[in-house]
Amino acid sequence: MTRRCFKSWGRSIRWVIAWLLLLQLAEGQESTFSYDPLQGDTLTDWVVTGCEVEIHEGVLRLAGGDGFVRLAHALQDFEFTFSFKPEQAAGWDSGIYFRSTLPDGNSPWPKRHQINLLEKQEGTLIGFADGKVPQGLVKPGEWNTFTLKAMGSTASLRINGQPAWTVEGIGPSWGYLGIQSEVPLGGSFKFKNMRVTEFNTHSIFNGQSLAGWTPVGNGDVQSWEVRDGQLVCTGKKGSWLRLDQPDKNFNLRLQYLLKSHGNSGVYIRVPEDGNHHGKGSGIEVQILDDRDKGHRNLKDYQYGCSLYAIVPAKPRVGRDVGEWNTLEIDASAFHYRVWHNGQQVINATAKQFPELMERRLEGYLGLQNHSEEVLFRRLRLAPSYPVESSLP
Repeated sequence: MTRRCFKSWGRSIRWVIAWLLLLQLAEGQESTFSYDPLQGDTLTDWVVTGCEVEIHEGVLRLAGGDGFVRLAHALQDFEFTFSFKPEQAAGWDSGIYFRSTLPDGNSPWPKRHQINLLEKQEGTLIGFADGKVPQGLVKPGEWNTFTLKAMGSTASLRINGQPAWTVEGIGPSWGYLGIQSEVPLGGSFKFKNMRVTEFNTHSIFNGQSLAGWTPVGNGDVQSWEVRDGQLVCTGKKGSWLRLDQPDKNFNLRLQYLLKSHGNSGVYIRVPEDGNHHGKGSGIEVQILDDRDKGHRNLKDYQYGCSLYAIVPAKPRVGRDVGEWNTLEIDASAFHYRVWHNGQQVINATAKQFPELMERRLEGYLGLQNHSEEVLFRRLRLAPSYPVESSLP
């Protein structure tokens, strides 16, 4: 082999090594999904119990009562950034809960884990010796910005850009994120500039095109379009929409908006042709305007968020037409959990519903076209929740 060939061969090897290193780096990059839970000045992303809340021009205000204002869905690993300010001159008190369960009925607040917003204790993680805040990080009575990060069993807090604490031994691995309202004694608080970033998860809709999705069946692509950053089933008779990559166990979250008499569905683990009925098929999670008079005589398992023809969703908590709904589907082997607008409506296993064992454990996700206009947004995919743990 000539010297020139050796040089050329050497350059090729170096290029291949460099390409492999870049590929490894790309594969190692953390996939994230980030959003503003105050978007649109609505409570779409929230569940409010026991208190009064207002949202105006991107500011959430605790207006009254002792209660809990939580995100409609649980979180695994995440980062939460927000700014807060108390309204009363002294003696203010509130808090931030994370990796929590729901209040048990004996108290308006969860039992864990609370970051205090009590005057002179802002930022302290209650119950952890390492969760105390160094002096001088908080500006009393002013706007302060906190960044809370929870990864595995480790949690950390930054206050106004400065490290405050890092604590080990935070459990469980998932739970709710929310705000304590203690207005009668602690006064009203304001919150703004919120951003939630979930780790090890990713968007499956880019807000600009149908990239990553394939229309399947009769009709053309015009039955699906992107409109104002939303994925829209136009109502034209035609194809359903299939996500290009199949999956096994997963946690899918999305928001949808129906018109009167609206009807659609989310296909999970279906074959390429979308079959979601009977043995060897996937499953449809129903999307429906439950309140429409034309739907009043359906079977229980045909109403919104049911595993169609198998498991009825209870309770029925769909919002009025024209309002956004949140839907979360968690599939782990034959264990299916569904949350609708922040409430768990299905927690089903094959022991309870043997027909689930006849359905596929791997396949495609899809959106049904029922010849009615339906809007979708905020579609994201993540690993399924741990099966050994359960949250209400």
